[in-house]
Amino acid sequence: MFDEILGLPAHPLIVHAAVIAVPALAVLAAVYGLAPRTRPALGWAVAGLAVAAPIAAFAAKESGESLERRNFASATGTLARRIAEHEEFADPLLIAAFALGVLSLVLLHLVRRGRGGGEGGGREGGGGGRAVTTSAAVLTAVVAVVAGYYAVRAGHSGAVAVWGG
Repeated sequence: MFDEILGLPAHPLIVHAAVIAVPALAVLAAVYGLAPRTRPALGWAVAGLAVAAPIAAFAAKESGESLERRNFASATGTLARRIAEHEEFADPLLIAAFALGVLSLVLLHLVRRGRGGGEGGGREGGGGGRAVTTSAAVLTAVVAVVAGYYAVRAGHSGAVAVWGG
């Protein structure tokens, strides 16, 4: 399933979805959490990316493993080291993307619940609800930084593996 798309190796095609979706979710989820005035405009984008980004990261990881088994299992020297370095970022990126997706959905739920079901006007619920939402927003922003870091490192190490440098 993750081997080829229309006769081309799937990984170079699929990886672009992860390279775009994970950092986009990281930025939008952090802004959504830390800048409450942006919530009405960003809610649906965050929800969509919270689902799409982990799926894209999973597909990129699986297609990369397939590509390595099929084309680079016997690689040695510099190429093997570059591939190994790139591969080291796959699991942390997938975990971070999944965690960010879950936290983003939790944050969306807390905001909607605190505002009586809508992302528009109104105030968040009492002190306890606001504290929980604020904590979730801060945790989401921290995980967004981690996910962004691993997305950049995975993308950069992949580019170095392919193009050198």
